[in-house]
Amino acid sequence: MPSPAIRTSAQRATVTAAMDAIRARRSQIMAAHAEAIYDRLTDGRTRYLRIDELLAAAAAVYPGLVPLESQMAAESTREQADKEGYEIDQAIFLRGVLRSPVAAPHLLDAMLRPTPRALDLLPGFTRSGIAEMEAVRVERRDGVAHLTLCRDDCLNAEDERQVDDLETAVDLALLDPSVRVGLLRGGPMSHPRYAGRRVFCAGINLKKLGSGDIPLVDFLLRRELGYIHKLLRGVLVGNSWHSPYLGKPWVGAVDAFAIGGGAQLLLVLDHVLAASDAYLSLPAAKEGIVPGVANLRLTRFTGPRLARQMILGGRAIQAGEPEARLLIDEVVAPEEMDAAVARAVDRLGGEAVPANRRMLNLAEESPAEFARYLAEFALQQALRVHDADVIGKARAFARRRA
Repeated sequence: MPSPAIRTSAQRATVTAAMDAIRARRSQIMAAHAEAIYDRLTDGRTRYLRIDELLAAAAAVYPGLVPLESQMAAESTREQADKEGYEIDQAIFLRGVLRSPVAAPHLLDAMLRPTPRALDLLPGFTRSGIAEMEAVRVERRDGVAHLTLCRDDCLNAEDERQVDDLETAVDLALLDPSVRVGLLRGGPMSHPRYAGRRVFCAGINLKKLGSGDIPLVDFLLRRELGYIHKLLRGVLVGNSWHSPYLGKPWVGAVDAFAIGGGAQLLLVLDHVLAASDAYLSLPAAKEGIVPGVANLRLTRFTGPRLARQMILGGRAIQAGEPEARLLIDEVVAPEEMDAAVARAVDRLGGEAVPANRRMLNLAEESPAEFARYLAEFALQQALRVHDADVIGKARAFARRRA
């Protein structure tokens, strides 16, 4: 077959029919054997493999069940419109694992372990209190880890680099014993429209989605199972009898806007404050994708009607609206943000806060509920990012920016 972008309608129909049959069979295999497959790949759940490592192991042990590493390497060089969609097959595998009540908790724990990069940087960070990365700067001041998003040229739009840097930064803040509270805030921008102003996050980088540089495993799934889940649950540090997880309270400070993934982040933080001229939005319908785990979490804050208005209808919430208080704890004038941030982190520094936030998070979202959602999300998001609708919207966005 020629490449996907230049296939005729008849050729596309042939490929679709063949792949539908293959994927139906793979789905049946995973529904029946996910636990046994996972146990073999992890040596009876004695090895902790992150999702990329798990898929690589599956490709070696069960060729044909998931795409080969060589296939994925070739796929990564293509624009989104010219990909074969092998990520859908990876999603089928991961859906089967995450549906298993035995395999899923082990995989969640594997993703909650500190990354090797964070462990390498930790000694230097504990000494100096500073870690500089391309997308995030971490600075410890008076027991507070200030995580500043610093992709100043693109309004902190999310890509694979930012996901890796943010997971590293969250790990450092959680592992450093001198840190009591974490703070997420956007830094000043060099982007012409917001030059010199702080911006929280513009959401997924649609230009990179169109160019094929937003991978399912290393961005869309790692983001949810990695640093965002660590913000909520903590980092897995051992098998202590009282808790294997080390969690800390988090404050979010929204300057200008929190769009898409930026708004999703606020749903796992313990205290959110925003400048009075800021706004929040989840433009999933406009982008054509699923807004992470917002579909699971948002209704707990807003109720079902407002959640549907935001996710299905694209409604933006201005910080000054009454409905904003469902998502934001404090709204202050832009010039008062620094003082409000200082008060917020001070309030969350109490000794009993970590235990109570852990109990609140368990009551609101159990790990089993999270795993069930992620199982379906993995497949639905993979289908969406390879759909012609999303590819067309990403291309149109890139043309507008050009």
